[in-house]
Amino acid sequence: MIWSQLCRRWPLQFLYFGLLLFSVAMLKYVFQRSDQVELQNKENNLRSSYNKTQFFTIMQFPSRDEINCSKIIKGDQQEVKRALLHQSNAKNKRLPANEMDYLKFTKDCNLYKKIRRFISIPLSKEEENFPIAYSMVIHEQIEMFERLLRAIYNPQNIYCVHVDEKSPESYKEAVRAIISCFENVFLASKLEKVVYTSWFRLKADLNCMEDLLKSNVPWRYLLNTCGTDLPIKTNAEIVRALKVLNGKNSLESKKPPKHKKVRWWFSYKTDTTIRRTFIMKGPPPISSPVFTGSAYFVVTREFVTYVLENPDVQKLIEWIKDTLIPEEQLWATINRMPGVPGSSPYHDKYELSDMNAIARLMKWDGLGGNIDKGAAYPSCTGIFRRSICINGAGDLHWMLQQHHLFANKFDPTVDDYAIQCLEEYLRHKALNEKEP
Repeated sequence: MIWSQLCRRWPLQFLYFGLLLFSVAMLKYVFQRSDQVELQNKENNLRSSYNKTQFFTIMQFPSRDEINCSKIIKGDQQEVKRALLHQSNAKNKRLPANEMDYLKFTKDCNLYKKIRRFISIPLSKEEENFPIAYSMVIHEQIEMFERLLRAIYNPQNIYCVHVDEKSPESYKEAVRAIISCFENVFLASKLEKVVYTSWFRLKADLNCMEDLLKSNVPWRYLLNTCGTDLPIKTNAEIVRALKVLNGKNSLESKKPPKHKKVRWWFSYKTDTTIRRTFIMKGPPPISSPVFTGSAYFVVTREFVTYVLENPDVQKLIEWIKDTLIPEEQLWATINRMPGVPGSSPYHDKYELSDMNAIARLMKWDGLGGNIDKGAAYPSCTGIFRRSICINGAGDLHWMLQQHHLFANKFDPTVDDYAIQCLEEYLRHKALNEKEP
């Protein structure tokens, strides 16, 4: 009775009071919920930070006890000499893993990738959003192939592996075993019997180009490699270098000297080796000049599509099949043809040497020495094979100051410390780079 009278007398006051109590209760709930969310976020961040730290620790390559790679990278000549002495001592030489070893390693793919420290996640959003395609032409040294793959492997990229059809079946079986552990690594659909300096080396890359265009990965640039290559930039650095190109290609392309023109004056015949015939070739089926360069390139997806579909380029490919070292003419020429995506004009001002392109760093015999006295680069600290330096540990300091994406050649039987220190350096840098 008293309550109803009060309600009739003060209905609005009770309504306001009820709303006030409800508002206080809601504010309390919101603040409590906010505190819980903040606490949860802090816990998630701590957990994420812990997982990231743990992941980065696991992915680091262990330092070698016998030499100091940090000193070698900095150019410490005493440490370089120590590495050379240690390398030259037969009892210190490590035997590379063989094909049977990899058949055993890869029986458990998850364990294999973990033990061999393959990067399993994109290390940055920038890298994840810029997938790269690779054509990998190989024929021997299974461990070197695996180390190259591991050095360039990222889960967002795509990799086509072409194995020389002439390679031993045990080698091909080991390659298949390795690539079977990765969804984004595959064997080329057609394998060629590669003969050095012949058309079939070029055809191997063309086969991979066709396969890579069929993949679902939206890659933007294609880089080709061989089994003696290693990157000298991290994947993040490669991505940034490709972005700077802004749709242009980068590969050696120069006006040919007279001694190289002989390569397409005569027709060459290939069986187990390549030999010159006495059949004179007709002129190339294009209006622009023929250029020479390198087997290695950095080209856009649009360039690859154009190469495989344009009738004029297809005529040039057909014409160049029976020439000597055709890959060194084809890519250099196509990249100077009018209308080709990412190409440069064929005027002399657009000539690009191997040192100015970013595709590949190589030291040629006879060009090394004292740069201050006119040499192209410092002397090779390894050995020469086919007039190209097989890099030693002493080459790393200068090499890593250059703008190239890859260097050639490396061989663990010549200098394994050069490879070990480069691997250690790149992995540490990749795991500690900050996203811009």
